[in-house]
Amino acid sequence: MKRPEKEAVIAELTDKFRNADAIYLTEYRGLTVPQISELREKLGRDTSYAVAKNTLARIAAKEAGIEGLDELLAGPTAITFVNGDAIAGAKVLRDFAKKNKALIVKGGFYDGTVYDAEGTKQLADLKSRPELLSEMAGAIKGTMSKAAYLFTALPTKAVRTIDALREKQEKAA
Repeated sequence: MKRPEKEAVIAELTDKFRNADAIYLTEYRGLTVPQISELREKLGRDTSYAVAKNTLARIAAKEAGIEGLDELLAGPTAITFVNGDAIAGAKVLRDFAKKNKALIVKGGFYDGTVYDAEGTKQLADLKSRPELLSEMAGAIKGTMSKAAYLFTALPTKAVRTIDALREKQEKAA
């Protein structure tokens, strides 16, 4: 690859590193083209799965301000650039690696932190943003239901007490 071509690749990778919400590194050796196509399809439109030379990827990562990926950029490496839900991307890679033993998740970079393979697995085990939002909505709804019950309980109890006193006075009279 000639120098201008390398500079173009570095510029493109640097842009992807800067714009990605998360970056995951995998070893793809042993995967067939249809398997890689299937993985790309499962990752979705907001995610790109690209193979790049490790040296060029290291330079691009440093230019993008990401440090610590040098150890992970060894051997045949494919880079997953996730734009959007980073946890969902990690889940797709984890699930695909379970079915296809040739795919090895090396690690990743998310929210300013470099993760090794185990850290990336733990990210994949987290609940996704929609799951967390639905849990929070359920908790808020439950709390509001309890508050509504408490607000109506006191007046209801007072009305029942007054009604019981009225009935008692009517019977006494």
